[in-house]
Amino acid sequence: MATWADVRRLALALPGTTEGTAWGSPAWRVRDRPFVWERPLRRADLEHLGDAAPAGPVLGAAVADEGVKRALVADDPAVYLTTPHFDGYAAVLVRLDAIDVGELAELVTEAWLARAPRRLAREHLSGGG
Repeated sequence: MATWADVRRLALALPGTTEGTAWGSPAWRVRDRPFVWERPLRRADLEHLGDAAPAGPVLGAAVADEGVKRALVADDPAVYLTTPHFDGYAAVLVRLDAIDVGELAELVTEAWLARAPRRLAREHLSGGG
């Protein structure tokens, strides 16, 4: 089970990351582009999800494209979800209390890569960042 402390530690370990807020909740950005953030469910989300709505904390995470989002949700709906609010947007919602720290580390890194400038991402992947 992952925690917000895990999200913070993993995000801040990536180059160029800053911590702040987005939409009134904690968020981590790379060069001013949010890549992971706390995403409390809103009334419309809860109505859409019904009984399947998670009771615990929800993380929003950037993904490379909507295909990746659909694959994550299809492969592990106990961890990943989406709502109509995110239709057309390359981001997935994550039940933070259902994801293990190893998978979270991969998700946070992939989210960072999806939003980082290409040069910074190349430097990091080559071991220079």
